[in-house]
Amino acid sequence: MKQRIITAVVALIFFIPLIILGGIPLQVLAALMAGVGVYELFNMRGLEVKSFEGVLAILGAVLLVLPKETWFSFLPENIDNLALYYLIVMIILMVPVFSKNSYTFDDAAFPVLVSLYVGIGFQNFIAAREAGIPVLMFALLVVWSTDIGAYFCGMNFGKNKLAPHISPNKTIEGAVGAVICAIVVAAVYLMFWPLSYNMIIMLVLTAVFSIVGQMGDLVQSAYKRHYGVKDSGKILPGHGGILDRFDSLLFVFPLMHLVGLF
Repeated sequence: MKQRIITAVVALIFFIPLIILGGIPLQVLAALMAGVGVYELFNMRGLEVKSFEGVLAILGAVLLVLPKETWFSFLPENIDNLALYYLIVMIILMVPVFSKNSYTFDDAAFPVLVSLYVGIGFQNFIAAREAGIPVLMFALLVVWSTDIGAYFCGMNFGKNKLAPHISPNKTIEGAVGAVICAIVVAAVYLMFWPLSYNMIIMLVLTAVFSIVGQMGDLVQSAYKRHYGVKDSGKILPGHGGILDRFDSLLFVFPLMHLVGLF
């Protein structure tokens, strides 16, 4: 527990100033975290990230994260990040042609899906910050309060398992408590920093974001269970890897974008 607290404090001391600063420093951090996320997923599956497809997967995720207007402004106006990413996808799909059937289409699907999952998530993290600190902080507070609510409600009231085949410690009571906690925190936050929609709509969306965030956590738990690992990585002592900390946010940020919050 002490190690977890120290890591969290150090991370926040480093992370919060970059959120406030925004711009290129935060974009570089997001790209680095995306690269680490790809590495963690490759490592979970027992694949070498220094392989040809591993390098391409990291490059694809980074191309999705870094804003075109800042990093690729020299390209024609009609070229966007998705077009750059699809170039990487095409190269990955070409690998089976030159591998004499030792590398299949199914094999190619893994680096493509990994880079898309991680890249789009961190791309929307940057987009949320560019929409304003209040938008980004709203997402962070919803996810953090969801985690805290799930832990305390599950510990004190949890009786019925939520998904025992994936995450034995999670309970239905904890999940419900997490949503309630997120709504309460969001209500207080929105009184001072209102966002795009009125309070009622925002609280309904908060409940949805809390549920989706928990699903993102379960998705990552399912991956780890499938590959037989406890944590996605070891970069954050006491907390695991980047994906262990951002699994919920990688689902919440794209959904926030889809509903028009940024």
